[in-house]
Amino acid sequence: MEKYFKHFWTITKHKYYVCIECFKIGLYWQGLVHDLSKYSPIEFFTSAKYFQGDSTPIGKEKAEKGYSIAWLNHKGKNKHHWEYWTDFYDGEIRAVDIPIKYIKEMACDMKSASKVYGVGTALEYFEKHRKNFLMTGQDKEILFNLLLVKKKKLKNK
Repeated sequence: MEKYFKHFWTITKHKYYVCIECFKIGLYWQGLVHDLSKYSPIEFFTSAKYFQGDSTPIGKEKAEKGYSIAWLNHKGKNKHHWEYWTDFYDGEIRAVDIPIKYIKEMACDMKSASKVYGVGTALEYFEKHRKNFLMTGQDKEILFNLLLVKKKKLKNK
C-alpha cells in the first residue's frame, strides 16, 4: 500500500511543478489538466505497482513485460508527448507537426520531471535522447530552444 501513496505523491508533485511552469508562460488550462490520465485506474494502479521513486515506473513495466499498458494509455491521451504526434502511413511511422502550445507543455513536463526524479536537467535529458525523439526537425529545434532559455537566464545572472 505504501507504493500507492508514494506514487500518488510523486505524480501529484510532478503535476504541481508542471502547473507552475505552464502558468509562467500563460498555459493556464494546460497546466491545470496536465497528466490527469495518470490518476485513471489503468495508469495509476499499473504505475503504482512498478513504482521505484527515482525514475518512471514505465521503464520497469516495459523491462518486465516488453511494453507498458500505462504508457500506451498515457501517450494516447496526452498531446504534450511527441509520441502522440506520430502516425503510421504507407509502411512507416512518421512525425506530424506539433502545435506550439503542446511543445511548450512538453518543455514544462520535462523540466518538472527533472526536478521530481532528480536526474539532471531537462536540457541534458533532451540532448542525451534527442536522436530517439521522432519529431520534425523544426519541432525538435523549438523544444531545444525552450529548454535552453532557463539555462541562458541562469548564466546572465
